[in-house]
Amino acid sequence: MNSLAASSFSARDFRERVVRLHPEDVTHDYGDHYFNPGFGDLIRRDNLRAAAVLIPVVDHGDEASVILTKRAEKLRSHSGQVAFPGGRIDITDPTPEFAALRETTEEIGLGADRVEIIGRMPDYVSGSGYLIAPVLGIVQPDFHLTLNVHEVDTAFEVPMRFLMDPANHHQGSRMWDNREWVYYDMPYGGQRIWGVTAGIIRTLYERFYA
Repeated sequence: MNSLAASSFSARDFRERVVRLHPEDVTHDYGDHYFNPGFGDLIRRDNLRAAAVLIPVVDHGDEASVILTKRAEKLRSHSGQVAFPGGRIDITDPTPEFAALRETTEEIGLGADRVEIIGRMPDYVSGSGYLIAPVLGIVQPDFHLTLNVHEVDTAFEVPMRFLMDPANHHQGSRMWDNREWVYYDMPYGGQRIWGVTAGIIRTLYERFYA
């Protein structure tokens, strides 16, 4: 049996991995430039916009899943892309965790009372100019989502086992500023998980499962 097949992908196991790796340590430098070292001068800048996303791990017993959304096609930025629920941190948000939960409730109707926050990953710097705080949460399966149709076209679950399998982490590239830009691409169930969302998933894998 290979190590992946022998691994546990339950929410309980995920919690234990997060606790063992001290989630309060959020000082590491992660982001799109982590996968593209030559672009650090374009990505790590002073005018980054603060944002927070929730990584909602649903407790389905032995096989947890992660809730993802597909952003509405009519949005001005990142339209139609697969994303974690989340958004900009408002000046009135006391913490990134609060912002992630607030945005999750606004986007998909998953209330803070349904989510147990268990930690946070280091901030992720995106090439689009955001400093993103990925907040880790466990969700009990008896929930009902109400989508904000102005922001989200659909929400769906992806097995943790699939997302944490590096065999599903395909790499693509394109040219940016006359240089090759590398990104991750994780197609699943007719949805394309790529770009920043896939980068955060890859970081989650490297930090907790590699």
